[in-house]
Amino acid sequence: MKLWGGRFTRPADQLTDEFNASISFDQRMYRQDIQGSMAHVAMLARQGIISEEEKDIILEALQDILAEIEAGVLQFGPPAEDVHSQIESWLIERIGETGKKLHTGRSRNDQVALDMRMYLREQLDEVQQLLLALEETLLDLAAQHLDSIMPGYTHLQKAQPVTLAHHLMAYFEMFYRDLGRLNDCRRRLDVMPLGSGALAGTGFNLDRDYVRQQLGFAELTRNSLDAVSDRDFALEFLSVASITMMHLSRLCEELVLWSTGEFSFVEMDDAFATGSSIMPQKKNPDVAELIRGKTGRVYGDLMALLTVMKGLPLAYNKDLQEDKEALFDGVDTLKQCLRICAPMLRTMKVNRERMKEAARGGFTNATDLADYLVAKGLPFRTAHEVIGRAVLYCLEHQKSLEELDMQEFKGFCELVDTDVYDHISLEGCINKRQLPGGTAPQAVERAIREARSLIAALQPEPADSARKFPSLERDREAVEEWTHEFFHNLMGMFNNFFASTPLSEVIKSIEAVPFAELVRQQLQGEAEDIIQYAVSLVNQLKDEELERYHAYLGVE
Repeated sequence: MKLWGGRFTRPADQLTDEFNASISFDQRMYRQDIQGSMAHVAMLARQGIISEEEKDIILEALQDILAEIEAGVLQFGPPAEDVHSQIESWLIERIGETGKKLHTGRSRNDQVALDMRMYLREQLDEVQQLLLALEETLLDLAAQHLDSIMPGYTHLQKAQPVTLAHHLMAYFEMFYRDLGRLNDCRRRLDVMPLGSGALAGTGFNLDRDYVRQQLGFAELTRNSLDAVSDRDFALEFLSVASITMMHLSRLCEELVLWSTGEFSFVEMDDAFATGSSIMPQKKNPDVAELIRGKTGRVYGDLMALLTVMKGLPLAYNKDLQEDKEALFDGVDTLKQCLRICAPMLRTMKVNRERMKEAARGGFTNATDLADYLVAKGLPFRTAHEVIGRAVLYCLEHQKSLEELDMQEFKGFCELVDTDVYDHISLEGCINKRQLPGGTAPQAVERAIREARSLIAALQPEPADSARKFPSLERDREAVEEWTHEFFHNLMGMFNNFFASTPLSEVIKSIEAVPFAELVRQQLQGEAEDIIQYAVSLVNQLKDEELERYHAYLGVE
């Protein structure tokens, strides 16, 4: 079923229909589309735009459609143009003319903006949880490797000794910034556009704030033109996704290098490596390589959407249909990479001895030897020159700095004493760096503790502190069940207390109980329509209970 056509004298060409359709990819937003429609319909009835009976018929049909989609009974596809027309078509097939009232006061322009925000809000929360899991993996690994010494690099040349824990914590910091960017993105994403119409709003007396509450949005959009044409939220997510993928790619690049025979710092578990079709000896870090490769794909998604948006006048243009595949691909790729990265890290084997052996080469203790001379009173620039000559001497004589004897050291500087050997040992180089942010085990251990506190603060609140009923339309039966249980528990305690009281006095006492206020106290924090519904139910139950008591007394 087409949602338009009255103005046309001939049908669209089949090529146009195929070219224009987005059902093949936007069908993934079916649940958000139905949830948005249910909240919209409830609001239409609340405002008297449709009747309560029509609302109930539409809601029941939408619930059935949702259940049948998820059961695989209903299948998306041509001739439907998009997810919106497909669902509305199924609705009209089931309930006839009443179904045609669903779209009152709404355009596909604000409808799709709503669907995308709801979809991305859910996906963003999933990404955040995957990132938190990766962060916890990095913290656990760092805690295991506080004393695992390795060379630190600049320009891919050995520079100074560090610990593997310190190295891993660098990636923790990168991903923690990504979590902060996701939080910022979510705040700007959490805005409800429905009610903006095609571009100019609507003449119907809609209650936009009611829909906002039902769908759990923090704010309403303030300008209808902007609301239907804004895709900043998708661009911002893809920007965050691109930066996160860049961090993943840097990590994976190092894992690829470290797993080579030349480095041999780590070995990927068999579960996260592959072999060769021709070379029997090969064990390839394909998972890490694929994450590195998929990074460019997410960059492409961002660039594609930026290019779509750069020349669009206000308000909606069909170009915006191109937003979804880029966004969906960016979401899917990021989630896939995050999901596999954590177990890949957890299961890799670390070759501590090889790392430490590598740190012994390359004069990684040269800076500490220069610092040693500075501590003895030599100006740093002079010390730098002296140790440079010492390194050249070692290269010519195939020695390391710690292999120089005291006579050789004295030949470069008389200030050198026997304590120099402790100072330039790998452990000595590392243990001195205890300032916040340093590589000393004590400093890294403090950083891990602080990081665990930061991560704990980002975890979602326990379920029992969250709202019990996110939406009346979705949780009506649960609200009814809760209200009945609350009422009967209260009446049970009440009847026990007044067990020996005359029935006429019991009736007076029941009439005096502030049931509505008690319900409001119990449901504090819930949406107002949920509280009002529970209050109406409890008052109804109270009236029915009083009728029974009056019947016992023979009172009509």
